Amino acid sequence: MSFDLLKQHIKNNVKLSTSELEIVCNHFKSRSLKKKEFLLTQGSICRFEGFVTEGCFRVFTLDKKGNENTLYFAAKDWWLMDIDSFMHQTASDLNMQALEDSKVLLINRQDKIALYESLPIVEKLFRIMFQKGLVSWQRRLVRNHCFTAKERYFHFIQTYPDIASKLTDKQIAGYLGISHEFLSKIKKSQK
Repeated sequence: MSFDLLKQHIKNNVKLSTSELEIVCNHFKSRSLKKKEFLLTQGSICRFEGFVTEGCFRVFTLDKKGNENTLYFAAKDWWLMDIDSFMHQTASDLNMQALEDSKVLLINRQDKIALYESLPIVEKLFRIMFQKGLVSWQRRLVRNHCFTAKERYFHFIQTYPDIASKLTDKQIAGYLGISHEFLSKIKKSQK
């Protein structure tokens, strides 16, 4: 598997030499998943952080009634993780499922810590990634509190058209926190 996308992603955030980029990439392992295959299931421990190089993943929870609640999607050039389970090595509340045939580069906790110690700039890289993720979560929280369901839907399909085109209405509704039926009404009102 090529590490070109990861290398470019790193270069866009921190300055590393060619040899340092190789050292970082050597700590990642590639994994291919088929459509609908799970990378992580609720109740297991998340032992990786992942960088998506192909395809798209859905990160969701199942409530006691079996309803799926999608937290986010991770497409090409996005990070994929359960930071709580990864950091604390506790059971995950999340499921991570490939929405199509996908490829991801994974780094385990021990290798990440080893990189921090051997290349301190890598800690800056992951801090930047964490901050970007936090900003994204904050923006989504604000939208969920301040936008109507219709506004959230149009924001999603305009902001992430490539992801939206890969999803079922049920998956989009789960992400927006609305029922599938209500999403159908929103879509019908636009025709």
